[in-house]
Amino acid sequence: MQTPYYLIDKANLRDNMEKIARLRALSGARCLLALKCFATWSVFDFMSEYMDGSTSSSLYEVRLGAEKFPGETHAYSVAYADHEIDEVLGHADKIIFNSIGQLDKFDTQSSGHIRGLRANPGVSTSEFDLADPARPFSRLGEHDPEEIDAVADRISGLMFHNNCENDSFERFDEMLTLIEDRFGAVLHKMDWISLGGGIHFTGADYPLDDLALRLKAFAEAFGVQVYLEPGEAAITGAATLEVTVLDTMHNGKNLAIVDSSIEAHMLDLLIYREPAKIAPNTGDHEWMICGKSCLAGDIFGEFRFDAPLKAGDRLSFQDAAGYTMVKKNWFNGVKMPSIAIRELDGTTRMVRDFDYDDFAAALS
Repeated sequence: MQTPYYLIDKANLRDNMEKIARLRALSGARCLLALKCFATWSVFDFMSEYMDGSTSSSLYEVRLGAEKFPGETHAYSVAYADHEIDEVLGHADKIIFNSIGQLDKFDTQSSGHIRGLRANPGVSTSEFDLADPARPFSRLGEHDPEEIDAVADRISGLMFHNNCENDSFERFDEMLTLIEDRFGAVLHKMDWISLGGGIHFTGADYPLDDLALRLKAFAEAFGVQVYLEPGEAAITGAATLEVTVLDTMHNGKNLAIVDSSIEAHMLDLLIYREPAKIAPNTGDHEWMICGKSCLAGDIFGEFRFDAPLKAGDRLSFQDAAGYTMVKKNWFNGVKMPSIAIRELDGTTRMVRDFDYDDFAAALS
């Protein structure tokens, strides 16, 4: 298969799905796939066997969830436009407004629908200011419990999303306790609570049973149905980006140029200044792996290999499912990676290829 392409491995994906299913069974919580992280719908039928539905951040995402992911469909957006709200409501089982202002604006249109409101507890676990929902002057949700309580009779649920890149159960417990202490009065008036995503409970050493017990206790204390919105937790380790070395150079370091680009194909590496992952990343030969775009900083990172790299060598960047395919773009006209799936029986099939016509169609 011609590189570059994203390769989704269903066996690895199933490992995450089985942990999600176990958490659901032990805690009673429902789990919705966060489409903002992963929206490759060719595996939605498979994932839906282990999850309860999907949650979205836009009209197009909620429509995709309604059409492609069996189960519940939750709609959330930082702001809905007048021309799209009716279509959003037509696809959603629940609609979550970001502000009381939006709830007021679309009160009549959303009447009769299951409605929720995003609440911002003012603290989060994010290590990146760019991604911190509790950063100063945040627009993400309502902050005042009294103001939320004043509209409690018009909503049946709240959504909190303040666990970002959080792989610590202790830290999650601390965050949830803060929510209980600050919003407890209004929590008792709700039917359901979403605790968002960002909880890396599918990690190898995560105390899943402890999380389940904590969620169950929370649900029983406030009489609510708990929802989680796993994104990366659902797909971590489930895909690679397969690339080929096109050329090698030496300019103080060994450089290898591959047929891919971080700006076009793994944009979060550029945004958060993080390297890609290559396993096992051992050996005596150190190489800087570079993308083929004209961006000077188009660099995947520096890695170690058992032998010098040469044109034609194949490389696999690990953990390439989350925030990659949903952010891929046509910068420099670099060919967009195809999408392939390795089935449980070991066979591999291409499910989507992109060509010049797709590039031209994205423009005008």
